[in-house]
Amino acid sequence: MQSLRVFITGGASGLGHALAKACLARGARVCIADISEPAEPLDGVLYLPCDVTELAQLEAACDTLSQRWGGVDWVFNNAGVAQVGPIETVSMDDWHWIIQINLLGVVRGCKAFTPMLKRQGHGHIINVASMAGLLDVANMSSYNATKAAVVSLSETLHNELAPHGVGVSVVCPSFFRTNLGQAMRSTIPNMDKSLDKLMQKSPLNADDVAALVLRAVDRKQFYILPHAPARRLWLAKRLLPRNWYVRLVRKGGKPGGIKKASR
Repeated sequence: MQSLRVFITGGASGLGHALAKACLARGARVCIADISEPAEPLDGVLYLPCDVTELAQLEAACDTLSQRWGGVDWVFNNAGVAQVGPIETVSMDDWHWIIQINLLGVVRGCKAFTPMLKRQGHGHIINVASMAGLLDVANMSSYNATKAAVVSLSETLHNELAPHGVGVSVVCPSFFRTNLGQAMRSTIPNMDKSLDKLMQKSPLNADDVAALVLRAVDRKQFYILPHAPARRLWLAKRLLPRNWYVRLVRKGGKPGGIKKASR
């Protein structure tokens, strides 16, 4: 039986690296694509330098894996960055930066690999969004907007690609112990320290989230929400009147507007 073939953007660190380790443990062939080499090399993993802001580089990665492996089974569009700040203080340059990576990076990954997956007649795309794409955390408008767009894109492709035998999932984690803050841009003083405190309080680390994600993909689950408290808050948003939900959000708010609701 042919081993699972997996491609992961942003796989050099954080959740992407944890996903790579979890897939390797299953005996999968794994390729990680990143602008940086892995800080912790993984034996047997193929590393391809790749910038998700360049469609040609993702198409080249797809061509390389088609030649080496004959195709890909799982495509993880995982690369992402964070930006925090009130709407009036966030520059348009920061908006363009986060849109290019968080949203259009996922779009490019889907665009580059979908033709091959359609030809195969099977495969699965897993887009990593965030609970920030489902909930409206204050002072994170650019991050929330890009992650909400990834959720919408994934929902659309879930319908669009089903007739071709291609599955889609969207991952929406809350805070967990990872390195997201290293690439964060913020107009709020000391936000890196506040974010680190929230991450350290999480009962889950990147390896825990990766294990939950793989189990959900095995079941072909569409919405993958690893954190139970965030799942309950999302349910409240969907079912409660807006003013009731807003009270819940504001009651649980943290300084700077961030609380336990986003990745």
